Amino acid sequence: MSNDIYDVIGIGIGPFNLGLAALLDEVPDVNALFLEKKTEFNWHPGMLIDGTTLQVPFFADLVSMADVRSKYSFLNYLQEHNRLYHFYFLEKFHIPRKEYNHYCRWVSEQLAQCRFGMEVERVVPAVLEDGSQGYEVSVWNGDLYTKERLFTRRLVMGIGSVPSVPQPFKDHLGGRVFHSAEYLDKKDICQSARSVTVIGSGQSAAEVFLDISKEQELYGFTLNWYTRSKGFFPMEYSKLGLEYFSPDYIDFFYSLPREKKNSLLKEQALLYKGISTDTIADIYDYLYERSIGSDYPPISLQAMTEITGIESSGRGFEIRGFHQVKEETFTRETDVVILGTGYKTAIPVFLMDMKDELVCDADGRFKITKDYSLETYFDGNNEIFIQNGEMHTHGVGAPDLGLGAHRNAVIINRLAGREVYPVQTKNVFQTFGVEKSSEAPVPAL
Repeated sequence: MSNDIYDVIGIGIGPFNLGLAALLDEVPDVNALFLEKKTEFNWHPGMLIDGTTLQVPFFADLVSMADVRSKYSFLNYLQEHNRLYHFYFLEKFHIPRKEYNHYCRWVSEQLAQCRFGMEVERVVPAVLEDGSQGYEVSVWNGDLYTKERLFTRRLVMGIGSVPSVPQPFKDHLGGRVFHSAEYLDKKDICQSARSVTVIGSGQSAAEVFLDISKEQELYGFTLNWYTRSKGFFPMEYSKLGLEYFSPDYIDFFYSLPREKKNSLLKEQALLYKGISTDTIADIYDYLYERSIGSDYPPISLQAMTEITGIESSGRGFEIRGFHQVKEETFTRETDVVILGTGYKTAIPVFLMDMKDELVCDADGRFKITKDYSLETYFDGNNEIFIQNGEMHTHGVGAPDLGLGAHRNAVIINRLAGREVYPVQTKNVFQTFGVEKSSEAPVPAL
């Protein structure tokens, strides 16, 4: 048991909480600790496919959008690794995903307040030694095989999202039916398959399809890619479209009623669910080269199609599909199914003991204040902040790496009770709401 009372404990060390830890490293009056059940930082290791890049510019590192002078910036990482000129001559904004992961590991190894191998099992409200309200955090220390009790005034949840698996596939998950999050760990299974099926329409599904198509060239299995989307469409990446990933849009979106927010999010899927134009081009170029001389490989791409069921069949599976436009059903045999079906938020187990103290909206989602804290029935200022769980309240930018530093600046200013990092208010050229005229009204004649 520790007698320390932390100002804040962060649970989970993904890019967002790691960025918070890095920015707090320059704020000595905030006593912070960050806990992660994994033994080291590793960002989506199952999807660190060769040749894949971030979908945001390198400025969306852990700190730069809040403090470009930070020693934990990506540019300083390059300098420390003697790669500035390599990057300069590369002339690309979008860095390899493997390098982003290595950069984050480099930052995590420098921060003493980041402790790995620490699994948070339970969080409950507590009266602290000084008589104030806070939380008791029960932790399993994987290195020492002991339980620890830690105390904090505030919490920041940065546990990320979990793979989203459609209901028909849940009972079949295992060696040959798996989510794209496990792709690199299970990729070799495809080599002995007669048929492989990829399901999904986003970036992860596209990257898996492109990579596995190269395996198909070597091993000859049939490869099918299905999506219920209307097509294999690119993610919105125009300059004015990107302005939706800004603090200005957050301000606009947060002010809307819940029904308007729900409606808008449904209409904005291609802001965050499509495929990058580069990946689409790579896929097309690869398929074009494979088909030279009209030698078409056994590869099929089919949109407007929902896979509605799956059953075991001999050594493989039979999947049932429904073409939404033709309104026709079909079945296909496959040995391997890879689910590029995205991620979803979930209420963490460690919060279950105080679930009834957390305020939810009519859709059962956390109510979240503008400064990213959960609304609770507690008295006092012992906030629980959330990272990347607020899309329904703050808009499409919640999972975007480029807004992570902004969110952390807001949280840090709240933790410190002062402006540590300036939060800019005019960052885009367009107006999302109704622009108020500054001119005096014209008198009626």
